[in-house]
Amino acid sequence: MSTGIISIPRAHSAAEADTGRDRFSQLLHAEWTKFRTVRGWVIGMILAAILMVFVGLFAAGNVNIGCQINGGPQRSGKACVPYIPHGPGGIAVTDSFFFVHQALAGNGSITAQVVSLTGTHADFGNGPVQANQGPNMVAGLTPWSKAGIIIKQNTKQGSAYAAMLVTGSHGVRMQYDYTHDTAGLPGKASAASPRWLRLTRSGDTITGYDSADGTHWTEVGTAQLSGLPTSVQVGMFATSPQYIVTSRSFGGTSNQGGPSQATGVFDHLALTGATGGTWAGAAVGGGGPIGQGPNGPGSSTGRGGPAPFSQKAGTFTVTGSGDIAPLVPGAFGPPTATIEQSLAGAFIALIAIVVVAAMFFTAEYRRGLIRTTLAAAPRRGRVLAAKAVVIGAVTFVVGLVAAIIAIVVGVPMESNKGEVVLNVSTLTEARVIIGTAALLAVAAIFAVALGAVLRRSAAAVTLAIITVVLPFLLVAVNVFPPGVGAWLLRLTPAAGLAIQQSIPAYAQVTTTYSPAGGYYPLPPFAGFAVLCAYAAAALALAYVLLRRRDA
Repeated sequence: MSTGIISIPRAHSAAEADTGRDRFSQLLHAEWTKFRTVRGWVIGMILAAILMVFVGLFAAGNVNIGCQINGGPQRSGKACVPYIPHGPGGIAVTDSFFFVHQALAGNGSITAQVVSLTGTHADFGNGPVQANQGPNMVAGLTPWSKAGIIIKQNTKQGSAYAAMLVTGSHGVRMQYDYTHDTAGLPGKASAASPRWLRLTRSGDTITGYDSADGTHWTEVGTAQLSGLPTSVQVGMFATSPQYIVTSRSFGGTSNQGGPSQATGVFDHLALTGATGGTWAGAAVGGGGPIGQGPNGPGSSTGRGGPAPFSQKAGTFTVTGSGDIAPLVPGAFGPPTATIEQSLAGAFIALIAIVVVAAMFFTAEYRRGLIRTTLAAAPRRGRVLAAKAVVIGAVTFVVGLVAAIIAIVVGVPMESNKGEVVLNVSTLTEARVIIGTAALLAVAAIFAVALGAVLRRSAAAVTLAIITVVLPFLLVAVNVFPPGVGAWLLRLTPAAGLAIQQSIPAYAQVTTTYSPAGGYYPLPPFAGFAVLCAYAAAALALAYVLLRRRDA
């Protein structure tokens, strides 16, 4: 890349320095003048912005979704998007289960003992699931198969709820409003080790309890369900998410999924409060049992499969399928997209920015102009700080403009292509956009510091790419086992990429949580702090070496 002619501020006399002519603002102006007068650096920044927008929009638009519903005409794009329920706060959710319920007017409670949780899931031993046929089913539970008691606003998908439940592998949990999950008693429910569950309602407050003996109770958690109506639905439920088998290989991860169902057996059922009527069954969101009827194995008609629920001598048996959870990227279901997918080009832009940033310092060493710069501004730490501020500010502005364009244009494009764009709060969207610009800016400052330390463009650029870019690539293509890869993204500057994650990793949802899917082992601001720490350390080392070494 051409570096052009670098303008150097004139040296000041001692008298001028004493009068404050060597102020930091003058250094900033001088470094800004150097940057904007070198055509190669300006072009490099413009190219980074173009790449960021172009690659992001290409990723958003390079999706082809087609469908044919019930033998009708071929459709594509938005016409293929199924109904997606949205829960409290507007988040997209999965809300499918079998519900045995009756009305509860006002305050009250429900108590039940769960004596067993069993289930079946797809059998992949006979090859992959075939379209319109479904898999064979074998006995077994998925880790997040669920059965328990629930208080729900109504039977509509996405309505507010709070539940106490037993799971296939995660013990007792209290879950509410799709995103909240609190652990209770460990272990599985069985006849030898049953689990007692209780929910109480007081206005909008739902409190969950569990017990191993029905006598000694422990509070698990409390949920505030704002706006809960006077009359709600209360009862027992069962559901079970997709059974997923994950295969890891060099270059990526593949998932194979099929249906599953869970059956919970309840007794010692007790209700308090204004309840009435008989128990009714509802397959909320089509979450009934997996049938074996005319539609083939895997249909949810209930024909040929187990009864959705039965009642005998005070014992209830409930069977259901589906899940009650937030919709997340990577999970089996409708094709999903996140807002940061439109920022895929930031990764490519980062490389171009690192090159420009490193050369912003090393070019002066290569041309021998660093002596003139330091003669004009003897306080070497101020020179380093001025270069860092200028390159950081320029990169932040370039990244911010490119990120806004990519999001504003790319997200509607994803939606029109038939993907379900997972909506986030305004604050989260702002954090992703501003965080992307800040990520690029701090990476540029890191590269400037490396340039000051190494004095060679090739060495500084190579080290910056190895530490910021390469760890992500190695983890994304599964070069390392998941545990090693997670630590690599905790301990290297690549941790800063976490600032772009918009959807949290929910413990209660099974999917592939990997950087390739937009998930990182550290929270967004913690990961960004790791990158900032590396940049600060590199600046400190550069400052020490600038003071000790000859120009």
